[in-house]
Amino acid sequence: MAPQLSDLFSEGEILELRGSLERPISGIAMDSRRVVPGNVFFALPGLRNDGAAFVAEALSRGAIAIVSITEPATAPAKVTFIQVADPRAALARAARRIHRAPDRDLNVVGVTGTNGKTTVSHLIKHFLEDGSRVGLLGTISYDLGARMVPSFRTTPEAPDIFGMLAQMRDAGCRDAVMEVSSHGIDQQRVLGLEFGAAVFTNLTQDHLDYHQTLEAYFLVKSRLFTGGVGRPPPVAVINMDDAHGRRLLAMLPAGMRAITYGESTDAAIRAEGVELGFKETVFTLVWPEGRARVRCPMLGSYNVSNVLAAAATAWGLGRNPMIFLPRLASFPGVPGRMERIEEGQAFNVLVDYAHTDDALRNALGMLRSITPGRLICVFGCGGNRDRAKRPLMARAVEDLADIALPTGDNPRNESVSRIFEDMRAGVTTPSKFTWIEDRRRAISLALDMCRPGDCMLVAGKGHETYQEFADTVTPFDDRQVVRELIALKRLRSGVEPPAP
Repeated sequence: MAPQLSDLFSEGEILELRGSLERPISGIAMDSRRVVPGNVFFALPGLRNDGAAFVAEALSRGAIAIVSITEPATAPAKVTFIQVADPRAALARAARRIHRAPDRDLNVVGVTGTNGKTTVSHLIKHFLEDGSRVGLLGTISYDLGARMVPSFRTTPEAPDIFGMLAQMRDAGCRDAVMEVSSHGIDQQRVLGLEFGAAVFTNLTQDHLDYHQTLEAYFLVKSRLFTGGVGRPPPVAVINMDDAHGRRLLAMLPAGMRAITYGESTDAAIRAEGVELGFKETVFTLVWPEGRARVRCPMLGSYNVSNVLAAAATAWGLGRNPMIFLPRLASFPGVPGRMERIEEGQAFNVLVDYAHTDDALRNALGMLRSITPGRLICVFGCGGNRDRAKRPLMARAVEDLADIALPTGDNPRNESVSRIFEDMRAGVTTPSKFTWIEDRRRAISLALDMCRPGDCMLVAGKGHETYQEFADTVTPFDDRQVVRELIALKRLRSGVEPPAP
């Protein structure tokens, strides 16, 4: 039976109504270009465009109802107009209702923080998979249980979130893990979603073009735990090695079960005896009932933190560490997250998503400790994003790398030269830097510089397979470009490729 328009609203949510609520609908839409006959169109106010400007287009495509913050002066008689106080909140509630609240049939884990969300989410999924399907919504892909599709946004809009959770439910998933961005929280994309657990990884400077201050950024993140998006989750997993994590711990509502993790001695789930190696990381994972020596195929202290976050979550959801920890050896890693490119070269090349100064310091600091030769870094700063972090990123690379090659990284509507100007404000040793606008050329030059024992990090884009410019998107995959250039240079030098 088709849902009725009246199914999308509860008493008190409608301020003014023109037309009937007792009519069948075919679905909901917030983009007038995606409206199909029978849809309800939610005209959302936005930073750049107001959805009210697209009501006529939605109607021309067959919308039978319009939800808006303002009531139109005139309207077709056959169309229902609904005035609400907050169209975004109404959209989230309607999306949940039209998909029959799939979050009630799933144990949904939300992972938030500046760095580590993707790796932690993939690790949690890996630990929870004990014969049953586990769904995933994140930066790289959406695993819907029966199928996997490419990701188009870290935290999608509410109709997509609840629609995909419904697909997970129908595919037999019992658990789902999702990355929750600050934009997703602030724009009410997860409003009303009932989380079974929420995870906080860390907080460093990012997205200040949107949030303006680090304090505002933190307070948005904290809403996931304090009831700002709906019912607080029963379990909160908090990083005790992060100052904002400790602050968040003190803000949790009474009755919430807090599980802390980190290398801090007062963390419930903690790491001891950490040994950072070139090919693996070894440490003892301690939890309230026991301890186990862990061999992690991922590198660096920040991946110790990521494993602890995932282990704390799985343990908090009732899983036995002695059963799920051995699975770590088979963890395939996360595309574009400290991904090693191995083409038989005599030096290391890694591709990583690090795009904040803190992430760069973590990545380069780890590589510095295990690299016998020089450390070479290709990196850039995205256009139309937080300009304040650009000099900080340049300073991070200057402090830890021997050679720095700043380059283009999704410049969007900004010129790379202007982005370079912002980055130069953080540079005190210009001799370390070679500024090259073309990303492929920068990678090629960095490869030419590498000698045996050196390590080259290509940072910023990770898993991405495109470059964003002002009026176009072009294919560009750092990993593929590195492989192509190594093969091309080997061909030109006449050196035989390594045996398979």
